[in-house]
Amino acid sequence: MPSCCGGGRGDLPAPAVAPADRPQAPDGVTVPGWHREAVALDGGRFLMGTEDADGFPEDAEGPVRPVAVEPFAVDRYAVTNARFARFVEATGHLTEAERFGWSYVFAGFLPGALRRVSPRPPQTPWWCGVSGADWRHPEGPDSDLEGRWDHPVVHVSWSDAVAFCAWAGGRLPAEAEWEYAARGGLEQRRYPWGDELTPDGEHRCNIWQGHFPTRNTAEDGHRGTAPVDAYAPNGYGLHNCVGNVWEWCADPWGAGEGSKVMRGGSYMCHDSYCNRYRVAARTRNTPDSSAGNIGFRMVSASVPQKV
Repeated sequence: MPSCCGGGRGDLPAPAVAPADRPQAPDGVTVPGWHREAVALDGGRFLMGTEDADGFPEDAEGPVRPVAVEPFAVDRYAVTNARFARFVEATGHLTEAERFGWSYVFAGFLPGALRRVSPRPPQTPWWCGVSGADWRHPEGPDSDLEGRWDHPVVHVSWSDAVAFCAWAGGRLPAEAEWEYAARGGLEQRRYPWGDELTPDGEHRCNIWQGHFPTRNTAEDGHRGTAPVDAYAPNGYGLHNCVGNVWEWCADPWGAGEGSKVMRGGSYMCHDSYCNRYRVAARTRNTPDSSAGNIGFRMVSASVPQKV
């Protein structure tokens, strides 16, 4: 499992704990992503994948091939905490992280006492399996969503994302749809805005700067998740298609493999080991897995009512 995406649920057994109190969405929230904002795309043929020398052949990023997608509508933003709270209030949905009683949190976000008692996968020791970590408590039971209602919801599994989309009248994107949308009309560029990571010194996405995993200089303004509209949109008006959080796709990774595709990279990605914030990059995780850097974006056949 690539280390940037977080551990899988089966990588680390941890004791379950009873789920905490139900969330209450804030009154009068008007942050970006409170309701659905979607863009209708015409679809068509595009060149999918890459043969970039900085890519990962083992991830099957290539070969570059023409792919056709039908017209569809895609959310401008990843699903926010505010919007996910509306779903939970309407349906009573309990996420898999809440049912299992734990989820993965980056060790650097934890207070020392909690960091010391939380188990870590030996292959990716910067992740901790934290009891009580879930979408409402991103860094464990003593954390909350204050100031983060416009951030992407995290600690959601593929199955949680599918349940949200069914409630909201949409679905997860096919991997080809995700890449078509993320490219924003640019053909075979490395990022949604072009080939240069920081054109004219401007940060265009939320990724790790500094020395991973010990020092994040946060030169882009964020150590963890950023608001869903934190950076300029791509040519289709979509924000944060790369960096910030991994986004679940509908597709299986491979026949019989059991994992699901994730796209876009996250605030944990760093070019020293995981430059998967390129638009053609891809990774995977098991559908019951969750972590503090995994979220999702919804698509649909057309632009529905705001939900």
